[in-house]
Amino acid sequence: MPRLVWTAVTVQAFFGLLGAIVLASITPLLVERILNIPQELIKEAKDTFYLLALSIPVVLVASSFRGVLEAAQRFDLINIVRVPSSALTFLLPLIGLFLGFNLPGIVALMLVVRLAELAVFVVLSIRIAPRLKRYAGSLALLPCLFSFGGWVTVTSIVGPILVYLDHFLIGSLLSIAAVAFYAAPYKIVTQLWIITGSLSMTLFPAFSALEEVKDRQRLGFLFARVLKYILLVLGPLVLIIGLFAQDILQIWLGADFAVKSTVVLQVLTLGVLINSLVHIPFALLQGTGRPDLPAKFHLLELPIYIGIVWFSLLQWGIAGAAVAWTFRVALDAILLFGAAFRVSQLAPRLLVANGTILTGFALAVLAGTTYGLKILVGDFSLIAQAFLVSGLFCLFAWFSWRHILDTSDKEIIFKAVKLR
Repeated sequence: MPRLVWTAVTVQAFFGLLGAIVLASITPLLVERILNIPQELIKEAKDTFYLLALSIPVVLVASSFRGVLEAAQRFDLINIVRVPSSALTFLLPLIGLFLGFNLPGIVALMLVVRLAELAVFVVLSIRIAPRLKRYAGSLALLPCLFSFGGWVTVTSIVGPILVYLDHFLIGSLLSIAAVAFYAAPYKIVTQLWIITGSLSMTLFPAFSALEEVKDRQRLGFLFARVLKYILLVLGPLVLIIGLFAQDILQIWLGADFAVKSTVVLQVLTLGVLINSLVHIPFALLQGTGRPDLPAKFHLLELPIYIGIVWFSLLQWGIAGAAVAWTFRVALDAILLFGAAFRVSQLAPRLLVANGTILTGFALAVLAGTTYGLKILVGDFSLIAQAFLVSGLFCLFAWFSWRHILDTSDKEIIFKAVKLR
């Protein structure tokens, strides 16, 4: 195990340094020619990109040591580190503004947090695996790592491009100001990935173990149930954000954002719900030894997405970018779900038997009903609208408890809240 861990850390550090060098090298080209950055902000933009380049090896090496804790099922320790780290990601820009820092200064503060996160992960990894105290990297393990990790690496490279390509093209084809009107609603709704991201982290070893013993029944049961839980938890949240998108942006960011970003937020909420479901077949395929399929799908999607988002941006602005992004995640969902059912030999009737299809239907009815109600009471105060919509959500919760959640689901809930 120490040889495997230290070899992975070494490889990550190498690629991190390579990535840092590449980003630092192309920074002048990005800032001065590709991005539409005002002349007076050129120096500040360059300094920011250089700091981001420094963060690449830090983040990659930290992910390796975090993987040690994940493999040991110590998600409690991971949360102890990530919760304050994630909170600081949002607090430090505010603190930096109060202290009068410019953008590079704020990014430097965030880089310090990432360095601290790396240090803590190293200490915790050594604590649960004392043999890691001595460096034990081995070139002989590289073929073993790359046989599986090579495809994961492709996904790790192409995946972020698919996620953030729209931001880059908005800055290039429109303006940096337009990026802000797109990035703000994007940041709001993608925070929902915290839930599915946590699920994926824990599902990967579970799917892997069930595949090892060829327990298709339990694997299918887990797959269908998790999809149902995501719909029950995230579905209502997505509906609330979509229904009250304009009000949320008005209260949080002001009238300009409410006017320019409402449609973006509403479209992205649908895309995020679809993408949240995609996390499950993605974890299934990687956990069952087929990381090549998600990677190949992402490579297939990349040129298609570039063309669609380019066209949509020029035609409909940032709203078009949101539509293109949602279309891309819908295509990704079709490919990954199809592959997951075929590779794992899962029967579609599992989704019916475990209440997943019923949940989706009930959520669609709730969406249509709440949207109609919102139109009818559009002249009411925001508080009155929220009160009426809350009544429908309570009705949905009652229906879910009576008709969607079965005995096994309820036992899990009772156990979680320690009522039994």
